[in-house]
Amino acid sequence: MGLRRVLGRLLQDPPPAFAFELSEAGIAAAQDGNPPRLLFEALRPDVLSISPVRDNVLLPDVLAERVRTLAPARDPRKQRSAVLILPDNSVRLFVLDFESFPSGREDQMNLLRSRLRRSVPFDVEASVLSYHTQAAPGGSKKVLVTVAVAPLEIIARYEAPFRAAGFTPGLVTTSILAALELADSKPGVSIVAKLSGRTLSLAVVEGKVVRLLRCIEVEDESGSESAGHLYPTMAYVEDQLAAHPERILAAGFGPDAELLRPVGEELKVPVVPLRSRFGAVEPFNAGLLGYLESVH
Repeated sequence: MGLRRVLGRLLQDPPPAFAFELSEAGIAAAQDGNPPRLLFEALRPDVLSISPVRDNVLLPDVLAERVRTLAPARDPRKQRSAVLILPDNSVRLFVLDFESFPSGREDQMNLLRSRLRRSVPFDVEASVLSYHTQAAPGGSKKVLVTVAVAPLEIIARYEAPFRAAGFTPGLVTTSILAALELADSKPGVSIVAKLSGRTLSLAVVEGKVVRLLRCIEVEDESGSESAGHLYPTMAYVEDQLAAHPERILAAGFGPDAELLRPVGEELKVPVVPLRSRFGAVEPFNAGLLGYLESVH
């Protein structure tokens, strides 16, 4: 559901042999195989600091060394294609709605940049912008556009150690967008909640359509603060979609999503852990496992 439709054109070619997900905890990696080979290289707490408005890579040499440890180059002259999954809060994510949307790409980009200038604290013209259009459900004529935007220098700094190790990032996405592939396309509305370090990512999905994306920086990594952010998300679903969520799909909230269960009981919404056939879904690999789900 999520990755194919949000970033569909990028999956037309054969999938790269390597995929990497970055977080403050470390680098999760997968090497193509049947089943894929999963690896993890921990990072010191001072290597990455996630933000959409400033440099995220504080110790580039350390990050580059960890990348080389995970996937040493056999032939440094030969480039290898790779998927790069960035921390959610390094990129600003939006679901924008339009009564009408131009058909030409240049006009679409101009309209999106105009809309985003009022919403992001950086220069949209000097940013990487990717988007995907969705038809609003329920017979509405509105066009929903899922947008990812980030300063060019943030993306370049994340890509640099992989390029130095002989990789060409053929697909760059974020963890929550890739993790949506772990949410099956059941009818009704689902809330996806993912906690990774100090970043809470929330998505509201109606059937196959992404209706809301939020990334919130929290102080408490234990999950107790994050649970409180489900209340306004619940209010959005009830007020804007006139629906009651069928379930909360959770990752990063302890074994069996135990930290969210009291909130789920209060809201009368079942809490279900995100699961993958490739391994346990952890705060540092949900996007990686979602990507693997999309290509296997």
